[in-house]
Amino acid sequence: MVNKFFDLLICRPLANEQSSSEKYNVPFGLAVMASDAISSVAYASQEILLVLVPIIGAASYAWLGKASLMIIGLLLILTVSYVQIIKAYPQGGGAYIVAKENLGVKPGLVAGASLLLDYILTVAVSASSGVAAITSAFPSLVPHSVLLAVVLIIILTILNLRGVSESAKMFSIPTYLFIFSMIFMIIFGIAKYIIYGAPSMHMIHQTLKPMGDVSIFLILKAFSSGCSALTGLEAVSNSVPNFKEPGQKNATIVMVLLTLCIFVIFGGSSLLARFYGAIPNDNVTVLAQIAYGVFSGKTFMFYVVQFTTAIILIMACNTSFTGFPMLMSVIARDGYAPRSFATRGKRLSFSNGIVFLSIIAGILVIIFKADTHLLIPLYSVGVFLSFTLAQTGMVIHWNKTNEKGKNTRKLINGFGAAITLLTTGVIVYEKFLSGAWVIIILVPIIVLGFLHIKKHYNYVARGLRADEEYVKNCGIGQTYNHLIIVPIASLNKATLGALKYARSLTSDVIALNVSPNKEYMDKLKHKWEELNTDILLVSKYSPYRAIVTPLIEYIGVISKAAVPDEKITVVLPQFITRDKSGQILHNHTSFLLREALLRYDNIVVSTYPFHLSPKDDNEE
Repeated sequence: MVNKFFDLLICRPLANEQSSSEKYNVPFGLAVMASDAISSVAYASQEILLVLVPIIGAASYAWLGKASLMIIGLLLILTVSYVQIIKAYPQGGGAYIVAKENLGVKPGLVAGASLLLDYILTVAVSASSGVAAITSAFPSLVPHSVLLAVVLIIILTILNLRGVSESAKMFSIPTYLFIFSMIFMIIFGIAKYIIYGAPSMHMIHQTLKPMGDVSIFLILKAFSSGCSALTGLEAVSNSVPNFKEPGQKNATIVMVLLTLCIFVIFGGSSLLARFYGAIPNDNVTVLAQIAYGVFSGKTFMFYVVQFTTAIILIMACNTSFTGFPMLMSVIARDGYAPRSFATRGKRLSFSNGIVFLSIIAGILVIIFKADTHLLIPLYSVGVFLSFTLAQTGMVIHWNKTNEKGKNTRKLINGFGAAITLLTTGVIVYEKFLSGAWVIIILVPIIVLGFLHIKKHYNYVARGLRADEEYVKNCGIGQTYNHLIIVPIASLNKATLGALKYARSLTSDVIALNVSPNKEYMDKLKHKWEELNTDILLVSKYSPYRAIVTPLIEYIGVISKAAVPDEKITVVLPQFITRDKSGQILHNHTSFLLREALLRYDNIVVSTYPFHLSPKDDNEE
């Protein structure tokens, strides 16, 4: 029943041979990869205005345009740089691979940790922003924002577990609806402004009064807030293997189209925010105010824009659901993350990464109460740090090659590294107290975790490695003297079966009983006499009611007294019920014993399963 439910929920498993069908073409690739980057227009302009409006009032709109131009210039630089990365590193991994191969392991892990944090924050921010767009249209839903955001993340998790092709088909239509609705609103809004001038209809009526003067620090703070518009740009380079062949060419086309979409939509929405006098507000987004002014109130097109905005903000999560599992799989293959992240699930997606991402993002949404403004300061630090490391790594990469035009490419990446380093510094400075310090602390902690995991895997590999000499001299035909210990609480079908099994292997069998009740011990000894066996029964009284610890201590004493060629096997009787709750209600002693005894190198722990008959379920 459970398997049928999951087959219905995430579809039937796919064979390895079907992996080629689980890749993106250009239209689907753009739909999935563009959602994060182009969705940023829903809050990037708003974040700039949130910094400027309280200080310089109506003058904010002029500086909004200038800050937007600076961000668009940075966008073009990064696009050229990432096209170079796609060509040089078609195996995916983006900034992590570039930094690791050219700057060293630790810089690579810093880039990887930064990107992973960015992906997690993308899900949290996008889900929260999607809910904000919904509540802007339906204010009565504001008290349920956190619940709505968590539900959205769960839905996206299920859809992504269905596989790459399934999720791409589902998400492509909403993405293109948003792109076309935004382009229509921008063209219509600019034309309307040129013909009719400033609108008389405003969603928010507020007089803007300057409280201070323009300063370089204010502009840099506004610029750093608006740089959230560039998050998600790196996703294409991370996921080149997810594209159909020719993968590099298709990824490059998607990268260029993505940049064009950001340029038009972000630049156009910034112009409209200025023309239509949008004012940042806690309950109504800037984009909602623009749509209200452009379409003269809450008309059909107003709701279309709000609906498609909500969808694309939710869809932005999907870029992370593609990039995070792919990057984690690359890091896991290198041995710096648990290897389970490198394993594909039943639908050929990296399902462990998908589930892990959704859990962490959901926790963030709950902690920050689905407030986009609280999450944004954590958002840009990681991605711009990875931008800087990627560009610096590419400079070194071109130094090591003899490819034609490498000097031009080196110059492009060098300029990109300088600009992104400057931007990273600005973001850290301006957002440090607002929450950027969290990322600055988390990145080293994650890197240390990666290094610890690698150290562990290296230790295990060294311990398990069997060279030619070891294989020749391992003594595969060697026999051991065996002593079998069967811990028992009473004589029942499970323990009797275990004793019978043990006796069939060797005559050296000990039945070990520890009991806090002397009366029960006497009853067991009396019943044991009826058993008529040569198996030795050892009963130990436990005055302090402990069972597991005395068992472990006694078996440990026997283990230390064993001769070098003797192996001690502990056979644990364990009954198996049809009811799944039986695993919760029973067998805790067996589990604790098994885990504790594994530390002895001459003890083998074996489980004797006794399956209860189905007819026993019907007896009262």
